[in-house]
Amino acid sequence: MTGTSTSTSSSATTAAPSSHPGRALAGRAAWVTFAGAVVVQLSFALNGGNIPLTVASVVLLTATATLHATSVGGWKFALGMLGIVAVLTWAAEAVGIATGFPFGEYAYTGSLGPEIAGVSLLVLLAWLTLAYPSYVVANRLVGPGTGWRKAARIGLAGFALTAWDVFLDPQMVEAGNWGWANPEPSLPGTPGIPLTNYGGWLLTAVLIACVLDAWHTHARRAWDAAPLGAPDRQRADRVPYAVYLWTYVSCIIGNASFWERPSVAVAGGILMGLVAVPLVLVLRRGRAGVTTTPAPDAGLDAGLDAGRRREH
Repeated sequence: MTGTSTSTSSSATTAAPSSHPGRALAGRAAWVTFAGAVVVQLSFALNGGNIPLTVASVVLLTATATLHATSVGGWKFALGMLGIVAVLTWAAEAVGIATGFPFGEYAYTGSLGPEIAGVSLLVLLAWLTLAYPSYVVANRLVGPGTGWRKAARIGLAGFALTAWDVFLDPQMVEAGNWGWANPEPSLPGTPGIPLTNYGGWLLTAVLIACVLDAWHTHARRAWDAAPLGAPDRQRADRVPYAVYLWTYVSCIIGNASFWERPSVAVAGGILMGLVAVPLVLVLRRGRAGVTTTPAPDAGLDAGLDAGRRREH
């Protein structure tokens, strides 16, 4: 895994901010919604959390992902990203509830509000809150490119999202939001959550990352979308990095303290830390100006340059 790459021409890969003023505004707005989500989540420490606060947190983080995606590739890219995650997660959850595949046999209790085919609408948004940041993080850690690098990028994005569920599922089950028919065997440190759940999450998350990767490639050609995770965009992509790292740290602290699940804090801290810790190191090197990075996606950039020359 590597973290950064030297871009030979910033103008060849990233449109000037002034050429997309609406995108720049969306990027700034993403910080506002993220700050709101942090305030809401900090209040969990005072009352242990409840459904209204959970809804507020999920909606604000969904807005954060959508706004940042808009800053990257415009509203068409953002809406497409929303649709991809929502449709794929709804399909996976609906099939899972009806058949037990791929997560195992489970059911929602109805406490999370409206449902479609037994799937909570809030859960669809919850997937989005970390699906998009996980994909951006994977782009930064693996870098652009096709072949093995593309496979690694997609696989890491899937793992990065799945690792979060090591924190999430125990919290939601304990709160009575859903339950498992066969909760064992389980991952060490997370009793009551079957291993099949994490297998289902990984399968679904990898599929989401695969489609998002294709959608981002399309957006770069069609709408001059920025290269997600590029080293010269470290400042512009700070929001999804911050969301992922905040989620990691807050989940460890919450489980170790007021939720009183220290074993979950350890298990999730180790697994999600396999992504979060390298991300911190890469971002620190980026701030220091270290650029020992993989080459840009030369084939795609060449195609974009050729398209721009034809337009002129």
